[in-house]
Amino acid sequence: MVFRSEFPDVPAVDLPIHDAVLGAAERYGDRPALVDGVTGESVSYARLAEAVRRVAAGLAGAGVRKGDVVALFSPNTTGYPMAFYGATRAGATVTTVSSLATPGEVACQLRDSGARLLITVTPLLPTARKAADLLAAEGRPLAEIVVLDGAEGHRSLADLLATTGPAPEVEIDPGEDVAVLPYSSGTTGLPKGVMLTHRSIATNLAQCDALYRPAEGERVLAVLPFFHIYGLAALLNQPLRCGATVVVLPRFDLEQFCRTIEEQKVQALIVAPPIALALAKHPVVERFDLSSVEYLLCGAAPLDNGLASACARRLGLRHLLQGYGMTELSPVSHLISRQDPAPSPGAVGRLLPSTELRVTALDGDGTDLGPGEPGELLIRGPQVMKGYFGRPSDTAAIIDDEAWLHTGDIGYVDDRGYLHIVDRVKELIKYKGYQVAPAELEAVLLAHPEIADAAVIGVPNADGTECPKAFVVRTPGSGLGAEEVSAFVAGQVAPYKKVRAVEFVEAVPKSAAGKILRRELRAREAAR
Repeated sequence: MVFRSEFPDVPAVDLPIHDAVLGAAERYGDRPALVDGVTGESVSYARLAEAVRRVAAGLAGAGVRKGDVVALFSPNTTGYPMAFYGATRAGATVTTVSSLATPGEVACQLRDSGARLLITVTPLLPTARKAADLLAAEGRPLAEIVVLDGAEGHRSLADLLATTGPAPEVEIDPGEDVAVLPYSSGTTGLPKGVMLTHRSIATNLAQCDALYRPAEGERVLAVLPFFHIYGLAALLNQPLRCGATVVVLPRFDLEQFCRTIEEQKVQALIVAPPIALALAKHPVVERFDLSSVEYLLCGAAPLDNGLASACARRLGLRHLLQGYGMTELSPVSHLISRQDPAPSPGAVGRLLPSTELRVTALDGDGTDLGPGEPGELLIRGPQVMKGYFGRPSDTAAIIDDEAWLHTGDIGYVDDRGYLHIVDRVKELIKYKGYQVAPAELEAVLLAHPEIADAAVIGVPNADGTECPKAFVVRTPGSGLGAEEVSAFVAGQVAPYKKVRAVEFVEAVPKSAAGKILRRELRAREAAR
């Protein structure tokens, strides 16, 4: 069967993303749009809108034209949205680059995307220069490296803002022109450029309104990286579109995070599971007054219901909100509303307007399943990406002839219409023919009071059978042993789901968006 949203459809939003987000900026005038969470410096909506026009003019003066790709390689700063929307206003496509990337990884993304100009910050300049050198050695040098906070020999944000020429008037086709080119591995393989049009992003923002819309003046803490589509959509596009105030932090440090909430009277937290885990368990949280927080929305990876409840209780919230999506969905398909009096425990939300969902059997025969039956999630709607840049075969492998996006995620819809995520298709462990979901075991492990974090992958045993192995981070001072961990899990799961090996580690590798990097753990195992 096809599950359809219970909310009325929304019309496509045919606006360039900078207009969709900042179209009402003049109305908000002197209201703070951005606040530096470290220094307290504020940027008003009027100043932000003018900065975007000046940056667009400066980039146009530097030779940026419609269809060019501009790479933005920076942690969160108040200058980030000026550069981002300024580039799109100049007609460019922005490819957002992880601030944690190595020179080789940056060069790979620049090469694949065809970027001609790179915008960065001083701490990342050595990496940017090394990446540029790699490209130059191949005969495709960058036109320029702009350093937002200034560096000798490079144009800065101040230089762009000082441009006196007119802002360019660029004709943008919202349904065809690509606004953002983030990179994602999709369901399999190496990172690929995800073509998100101005229309798909702007329409997805409008779709979210039925379930989630920040209030005017609401203070939202932005620590998730803007270079990730989750951070870009939930911490820049949506709050700025709605007249909220975005309090910007460059990275996650729990003490700084809590101090900023207290000092800035932050009302909304948009986070990934590792932050929710820290808020639920870490003792440093008790040192700060977090009573201003009205709600917390968690996404990017599944969050166990027990952990969600513990986090909500500690912050004094009615419940913790969740959402579901992926880069290829611009990025949201499901959300839980703040107004929902009693969402299904553990659910990630209900379908956004204009969105359809199918749950198909895992045996590959394409059979549609009904409520309560887990299978692969297929999604169709205006938020589905245009495709993977330069990879038509990869696009065809994930978007079928009827425009259904095959997510690679396993989930089910309950009898109330809420979606529950079970795991990724490619991450399932096959133990003697049984399917074991790593996320389920991780949720069990995290319930142990002496386990601070955990990840599970499948590893072969002596006879080649794939078995669950847990990588466990102990809480400070814990003397927890491997046998105790195995016994704890065994007492709560079916016999075939038992953890068969345990390794204690200092940290679980995760992406900037908070997703467990299982491939790094697998590579570690393979190297042994």
